[in-house]
Formats: sequence, C-alpha cells, structure tokens
Amino acid sequence: MRRWAAALALLSMGTPAMAAPMTYPEFKARVVQPPAPGPILAYGADPLQHVELWKPEGKGPFPVVLMIHGGCWQTAVAKADIMHALAADLMKRGIAVWNIEYRGVDVPGGGYPGTFEDVAAAADMLGREGPKLGLDTKRVVAMGHSAGGHLALWLAARHRIAKTSTLWSEHPLSIAGVVSAGGLPDLAQAKTEAAEACGSDTVEKLVGPQSASHPDVYADTSPKVMGPLGVFQALVAGELDPISPPRFSEAYVVHLKLGDAGSFNIVPGAGHFELITPTTAAWQEQVNTITMLLKK
Repeated sequence: MRRWAAALALLSMGTPAMAAPMTYPEFKARVVQPPAPGPILAYGADPLQHVELWKPEGKGPFPVVLMIHGGCWQTAVAKADIMHALAADLMKRGIAVWNIEYRGVDVPGGGYPGTFEDVAAAADMLGREGPKLGLDTKRVVAMGHSAGGHLALWLAARHRIAKTSTLWSEHPLSIAGVVSAGGLPDLAQAKTEAAEACGSDTVEKLVGPQSASHPDVYADTSPKVMGPLGVFQALVAGELDPISPPRFSEAYVVHLKLGDAGSFNIVPGAGHFELITPTTAAWQEQVNTITMLLKK
C-alpha cells in the first residue's frame, strides 16, 4: 500500500492569526449563501433525500466534487445550504458540485442505517445519472465538512463493507480522493470527545445498537475501523477548532499512515467555520488539493 505522503504541514494564512476562531453565527453573518442554481434531484421519497446540482456553463463533461455538509449529523443543526458558497466557488472554477442533503439522526428515517443509506444512494445516483447530465463520473472527489467529512471518508470506504452488513452494495461509486475539513473520522473518539459539541447520544443514534447481526457498530460506519481506503485522503484541521480539534485528524493519520496516501494540514489561527469560508487560505488549500486529485 502507499505510504502517507505528508504527516503534517502548517499553512500560512498570509495574515496574523485571529484572536478567536469564527463562530457559527459569525459564519452565517459573513458568508452570503447563494441559492442553488441547478436542478434539485430526488434520490428518495423524503423531502430531505435530494441533491443540488451546481454545473458550470459549457458543454462538459465536468469533473465533480461530491459535497457533504456537516452539523453533527443532525438536520436541525445544518442543511446543504451551508455549503452553497463553496459550491458556487467551485462552479466558477469549472468544477461541478453534487451537493447532498440527507436525513440526520434527529429526523424520521435517519440514524442507522438511514443516514448512511441516504449518502450512498445520492452518490450512486451520480454514478448512474451523471454522464447524462454532462458530468465526468470518472473524476469525482468527495469533500465534506465536520460530520460531512466523516461521511465523505465513509463513501470512499464503502468497498470495504462486508456483505453481511445492511450497508453493503455491489458496485459503490468509485472516488478519486477525499478532502475532510474538520472531519470526525473516528466515531469511537467522536462519541466521547465530541459529545459536548454534538450531544452525548448522537454517535449512538448514528451507528445504531449492538446486536447479533451488527456486533461491531463501527465496522461498517467508522472510517478508522474500515481503512485503509486505497484513495488519497486530505485532512484539514483548524488550529483552534473547538468542535473537531486537530488531534481528531492527527490520530486518524497516525493510524492509517502505513496503508494510505494523503496529507494532513493544520491551519494556524483557524477554527471550525473558516474551513468552509471561500475567502480563506484554508479553503484555497482545499481547492488546490481538489484540483490535483481531479487531474489524476
């Protein structure tokens, strides 16, 4: 297997470090979220089971970023529109965006297996319908923020799921690489160390109860347990992130560095929401990685 290409890199923000990281209310106030310009495509009957297509002008086919929002896996915390500014930025760069909405653990049908089935169904719809829509499904990068970072890594790990799991599928969408921004790649760690930010029972709802048919609740849900993934994984963390601090990604890198290739970047002075703000160096670093992966 390929070795981890870079264990740690410190990014220069180009400006002095901020005194305090950006809060969620500050993010919502500063970042203008444009409305989705493309069609809304349903992959299920529930109103939350849909994808927003952001497609550049021109003939295509266009490379694709499969984008997944965060929000502690809870619909009440965040929805797909939190990623609109990033989607618009990528579209202007000639990259299509497949922005996924899904049922969180706090709504009917969410949790295990529904949340995972939603993300998988949305990804597989890209594989089926993408070419008809002018998308290059051979050049797909998954990008997720926070809980979405976990789900992006999970999508790349689907080929590792055992046939005995309800989440197994025969032909999951092939992904060229993953960008996890402030992600939560180890659900066992998130259950204990992110409990204050996301709720003490959130991960339990996400992975479901242990049972005879599901004895290891992390075996088909947690990228750390499912790896190595066999694709390039770029992990980006804000130095001052109180929700997903750098140690979350660093522990994942240490665990997988002998089996996968990737990068791990800590952004000085940044918190959780600078990672999804288009004007920051943290986002530009992610764009550089996405561009690199789509050219492979």
